[in-house]
Formats: sequence, C-alpha cells, structure tokens
Amino acid sequence: MEQVNLDIQHAIRKYFPAITEKALQEEIASVGKVLSFKAGERIMDFGAYVKMVPLLINGSIKVVREDDEQDQELFLYFLQAGETCTMSFSCCMMNKQSDIRTTAEDDTTLIGIPIKYIDEWMMKYPSWKNFVMRSYDQRMQELVKTIDNIAFYKLDDRLLHYLQEKAKASSSSTINATHQEIAQDMNASREAISRLLKKLEKTNHIKLGRNKIELVQ
Repeated sequence: MEQVNLDIQHAIRKYFPAITEKALQEEIASVGKVLSFKAGERIMDFGAYVKMVPLLINGSIKVVREDDEQDQELFLYFLQAGETCTMSFSCCMMNKQSDIRTTAEDDTTLIGIPIKYIDEWMMKYPSWKNFVMRSYDQRMQELVKTIDNIAFYKLDDRLLHYLQEKAKASSSSTINATHQEIAQDMNASREAISRLLKKLEKTNHIKLGRNKIELVQ
C-alpha cells in the first residue's frame, strides 16, 4: 500500500457523480487519503476493525467472507471503479470486527474515508445518504444472486457466472488465475473446477491457457 497524490475532487466528480454537493466534495478532498494497492495485495483482513471506507476509483477489489468455523471462505462479489464496500459501512457503524477480506484484484487506487465521518455525513448531506442507500441496495442484489447461484444453479453455471463477473471487474476478457485460486473462491475442489473448465472450453464458452482463461465473446 502506498499513498499517492491525486485531485480528489476531480476523481469524485468523475467516478461518483451522485455525490453532488460541492461542500461534501471539498470535505472528502480534505479528509480522504488516496491509497494504491498492487494486484494481490490485501486491503482488509478478517477480524480487523474497519478504519476507513473505500471509494474505488481505479482497478477492482475481491470481497470474500469467512465462515463461522474460520476454515473456509466464500466469494461474495467484486468492487469496481465508482463503487464502495457496504459491508465496511456496517462494520464501522457497529464498531465490530470485519468478517470479510478484501484483496486488490488488479492494481487498485481508492480514496479512504475515515470512519468518523460516515455517520455524520449521512445526516449532513442528502447525496451521501442516497449514495450509501443505493450502494446497500446494489450489494443486496449481488448477495441475493450469490445465494441463488448456490441454492439453485449447478456448479458449472456458477463457475461461468463467476468468470463473467471476474472479467467484468477487470474490464478484460482474459482472466489470470490458477484453477486452485478459482476453486478456493468457488468453495470447490480443484479437480472439479479443472473438469468443468475443460467442459466449458469444449462448449466454446472459454479458451484455456497457462494460468489464464479467455472468455469467448
């Protein structure tokens, strides 16, 4: 992680147009820190107390949840530019330890907002309140899709959906990941994932390479 220089107000107007009040943009520029993470770098880990809420302006972030036994992970969703992690909102407002892990999927830049401003701005700025509520709604829809995928879809359908979401998050049809990494995200065995990837290749959904997968458009 490193702190970088950036015109925060310009970035807010470009990537978060729903945040409309100039006074709020100025406050974000005053208190926010621009942070950069390399691909694969951990941003927040299980059990940590949330110290900031991210506003993503470049790259993508993978969000996973730890189960109650603390020995398995479940992929939840990807964050893209113009989005925030609403589970971070929940943790900071309730002052509880994180039950999610966030990792930079690609080289990523974000604006970190100290948690003490999150609730204050909800009362002070209507556009911030609307932004937070819309973010909650979007994430809720993502979580419903995750539950539906687990409950109602076969693993091969879930795998294709995962690959499509991963490609969308990085804005590329080429996915750089090992079969083991995908299996961990899917909470499945590597052997099952390898078998299903070969099946998807035979049906012309993907092309397999060495530690990479290309989605066929």
